Amino acid sequence: MFSVMIPSSSRKQDGATVDVSDATGRIKVDQPVVEMDGDEMTRIIWEFIKEKLILPNVDVELKYFDLGLPYRDQTNDQVTIDSALATQKYNVAVKCATITPDEARVEEFKLKKMWKSPNGTIRNILGGTVFREPILCKNIPRLVPGWTQPITIGRHAFGDQYRATDFVVNQPGTFKMVFSPADGSKQKEWEVYDFSSGGCGMGMYNTDESISGFAHSCFQYAIQKKWPLYMSTKNTILKAYDGRFKDIFQEIFEKNYKPEFDKLKIWYEHRLIDDMVAQSLKSSGGFVWACKNYDGDVQSDILAQGFGSLGLMTSVLVCPDGKTIEAEAAHGTVTRHYREHQRGRPTSTNPIASIFAWTRGLEHRGKLDGNTDLMKFSQTLEKVCVETVENGVMTKDLAGCIHGLDKCKLNEHYVNTSDFLDAIKTNLDKTLGK
Repeated sequence: MFSVMIPSSSRKQDGATVDVSDATGRIKVDQPVVEMDGDEMTRIIWEFIKEKLILPNVDVELKYFDLGLPYRDQTNDQVTIDSALATQKYNVAVKCATITPDEARVEEFKLKKMWKSPNGTIRNILGGTVFREPILCKNIPRLVPGWTQPITIGRHAFGDQYRATDFVVNQPGTFKMVFSPADGSKQKEWEVYDFSSGGCGMGMYNTDESISGFAHSCFQYAIQKKWPLYMSTKNTILKAYDGRFKDIFQEIFEKNYKPEFDKLKIWYEHRLIDDMVAQSLKSSGGFVWACKNYDGDVQSDILAQGFGSLGLMTSVLVCPDGKTIEAEAAHGTVTRHYREHQRGRPTSTNPIASIFAWTRGLEHRGKLDGNTDLMKFSQTLEKVCVETVENGVMTKDLAGCIHGLDKCKLNEHYVNTSDFLDAIKTNLDKTLGK
């Protein structure tokens, strides 16, 4: 049975440097990387990845923060804030999947309160855009067969519905919105709706600063990938709100990025969201799609399933400076598998997206530091993961894409978590000549 556990008594202090002994034969990394630990099954897998795949090959100073739910509760979520501030300082973070508590989790963990999403807290501090890109394996069929190249979703991770004020009314009345200028000038008022009975309402917002940061991140990412960029809104309906996104993107493109796009023979276009959805289904991929917050939330999950599995989806938060990033898996903590693990039963949990969180973070560290060996190692580990799957060794979720979950048989079509991770380690060592 796969059982790498981390006792609370051995937890490192927040921001403490992880001591790594014997740097012989390992790639030396000059600058630190922030490590954010997580919850449940992904926490267990995360430890294996770090101890068996990363640290035997890379001599890196890790600034460790325990974002597991019990410790977030113990610190009143200060650890999450501290980890984000450390990311601002060191520019690179790798993050394990974490629990966002609901009522059931509050009871299960006896929490002081229902803490906010750690991802949301981190994004609100760092700003930037979450880019999600699929990991392609030749033998994993796609629900959209025409997608022969990746499609990257850039999700604006600020404001809109996720920072909205919503409410319910149970009687007739008038819903108004008021803006009071800070300079004391005359306030502006909009009448939204006159309720004749009960209903619901919402007020939401975004800022020019955040939208501009979103735009810069997307243009820089498209240049890095050498792919065209599309930005989608519903500005025909939300003429002011979505129109603001459209206008800011166009202005920034014309002022800052058009010459570089022309040089690379790529392009930027604004599209209506419904037209963009239709185009994406008919396309072969190979583009970056900038989405508002809610659209990006939905479309990134659609893309993950369309390309095969949420276990084959990377997620990188890129800040507007293009320098600061936080890499993580796109999926959650795999609670169902963790329950099986707690019962002492083996699981077949896909670790690839968590491995790619490490590799994308380390590769960026390598780019910032000019460390070509670190970049090459990161690319090699990613290639080994893909080749392991393409050679027929995979977890149950991927085997289910090929054979159907009801027909999958252990050790015939798929292997357990530990066996899959061992296979990746064996293949990596062989590739590295160990």
